[in-house]
Amino acid sequence: MSDRTESQEPAGGAVHEPEIPRRDFVNGTWKVLGVALVAEAAWTSYDILNPKSAAGSGNVVDAGPESDYADEGSVQYFVNGRFYVTRYQGGLRALYQKCPHLGCRVPYCESAAQFQCPCHGSIYNIIGEYLQGPAPRGMDRFPIRIEQDRILVDTSTPVEGPPRGVVTGPSTAAGPPCVTGSGEGTTSGQGAPA
Repeated sequence: MSDRTESQEPAGGAVHEPEIPRRDFVNGTWKVLGVALVAEAAWTSYDILNPKSAAGSGNVVDAGPESDYADEGSVQYFVNGRFYVTRYQGGLRALYQKCPHLGCRVPYCESAAQFQCPCHGSIYNIIGEYLQGPAPRGMDRFPIRIEQDRILVDTSTPVEGPPRGVVTGPSTAAGPPCVTGSGEGTTSGQGAPA
């Protein structure tokens, strides 16, 4: 018996492993790649169908303590929620940065104490009411609530702004405008779409 096994071993004492036929190797490779593709598609589908909530837009945003808005006419911008909080005649309002005309970001002009859209020249007073330009209505708003001296703004559902002709706030500029000409540019360059 030992003669038989010795005669079957190749010269040099090396043990020869059985070869995998090329067809079986390619078929196995395709199966592994197919399973990997299905797993990747499932993972991608899961990510698309269950998005992570954003830090601001669409959620409740903490706009700070109420004492930050003690000054009449104060305006603060919140990048993470894309809104302004303004105080006028004791009332707080959260105004959406998006112009109701074509969606440009409407910056606040401190010298005029107005929101002036650099895209097409719409102008709104400090509480977002329409004053002039092609916009169909005033700036949209977000609901505000105060809990434990903190101002919380719910950015999930904007409330449509007041219609044209409703003006309860100031209707004239406090100083020079920030938008030059017919609204094709700004001195601050803040006309990017929202």
